[in-house]
Amino acid sequence: MDLPAAFAEIGLGFSSLFGGPYWPARVIEQVDPVYDDGNTIITPGGVSYRACQAQIDTATQRMREAEGYVDTDIAFIVLADTLEGTLNTEARIQITDGPHAGIWSVELIERDTAAAGWVGRGRRA
Repeated sequence: MDLPAAFAEIGLGFSSLFGGPYWPARVIEQVDPVYDDGNTIITPGGVSYRACQAQIDTATQRMREAEGYVDTDIAFIVLADTLEGTLNTEARIQITDGPHAGIWSVELIERDTAAAGWVGRGRRA
């Protein structure tokens, strides 16, 4: 088992026993249409959803000091092993259950030092 998988297993185990901190979530992204050489749409754009597990927390001091911070911003952690693909600031995260249910924008994003999760600053969308 690799480190991201181990962290996911531990985090999800605690969540199932204690009702959090990781909650069912999904990453929401806009998908651009694909055009052929004649500028005809061959694959329409739309919205894609990718399931994951996420935690909402208070913003870190580093997040507070970053440009664009507002006092209602939060920190989030998406367990890397629960999300297929990457995460960027074009995405939104929808927490589908729990005390922080709702849609959050992704204002800042990075992998944590152990690569176990995506850590970011979010804002209620």
